[in-house]
Amino acid sequence: MLKSVQLGRNSGLMVSRLCLGTMNFGEPGRGHQGDWTLGIDDARPLFKAAIDKGLYYFDCADIYGVGASESVVGALLRELLPRDQYVLTTKISNPMGRNPNQGGLSRKHVMEGVDASLKRLGVDYVDQLIIHRHPQGIAGHESSPIEETMEALNDVVKAGKVLYLGASSMFAWQFAELQLTAQMNGWARFVSMQNHYNLVYREEEREMNPYCVKSGVAITPWSPLARGILAGAYQGGFGGGATARSQGRDRIRTESLYHGDAVFDIAARVMETADKYGKAPAQIALAWLLSKPGVTAPVVGVSRVEQLEQLVAATDIELAAEDVAYLEELYQPVQNLLTIGSS
Repeated sequence: MLKSVQLGRNSGLMVSRLCLGTMNFGEPGRGHQGDWTLGIDDARPLFKAAIDKGLYYFDCADIYGVGASESVVGALLRELLPRDQYVLTTKISNPMGRNPNQGGLSRKHVMEGVDASLKRLGVDYVDQLIIHRHPQGIAGHESSPIEETMEALNDVVKAGKVLYLGASSMFAWQFAELQLTAQMNGWARFVSMQNHYNLVYREEEREMNPYCVKSGVAITPWSPLARGILAGAYQGGFGGGATARSQGRDRIRTESLYHGDAVFDIAARVMETADKYGKAPAQIALAWLLSKPGVTAPVVGVSRVEQLEQLVAATDIELAAEDVAYLEELYQPVQNLLTIGSS
């Protein structure tokens, strides 16, 4: 069974040690991940297994399946658990339509986006609302004044539609600026940072992670397995896709994220270490991440019950110091993906 942990030092919210990402649930064929999406009947066994293992923290976003994921996730959670027994997060900012006001983090879209998400999820409130990107870092949208965004976020908290705030993927200076703006105005601050962090992309160790540790913000990394690279979905290179996801359109997205020369050499060391411990590669990659300062609840994605069971078991793995050093040895600095707008 998964342990529960506090979501950072700045909230009293308890969450399971792993968070279930829901990008791959929704309406097959709908949205950018539509060719590997699971519908509600295929998703139900995964949700049941998660709950049975003590996983009660679920991460969604309006853009997943262009709303379809929220509909499926909301329906399953309402079916399987009382509202006070799960923690539900969703995200806004990405465009949900062609109109300029259907995305971004203007006051208009924050208010309308939150209401739309609540309607699709079928709940009165979400435990946490995460801004999917910085107000001035959303492709195709005009930059919103950060004061406007932060006040609007505070208002949805005060209205009881959102209990806590989180943020995702931005420069550390941008995050600090948002936090300071909220503090200076007496507005709700962010209690978590959902950033891009794994064995083959460690640029967040330079500034964002230390800032979060110092300020008590929970780190809940996305793509802890590097979109399957660290689970063995790609054998030796991007041409070696072994799953429906790695052979489909998602491969293009994966290639855009991982440019380092050592990506697949590091993945090979993960597999080697997994053999040494008698574990699956995904378990070793996740155990490494969970050992890092400030990492509270990585967001994991699964498509089979056995994958979920493996990841839950990984929370009990302790890697020897020499194995951690071996896994980390080959990493070389890469371009921060935020500088090219593709994180």
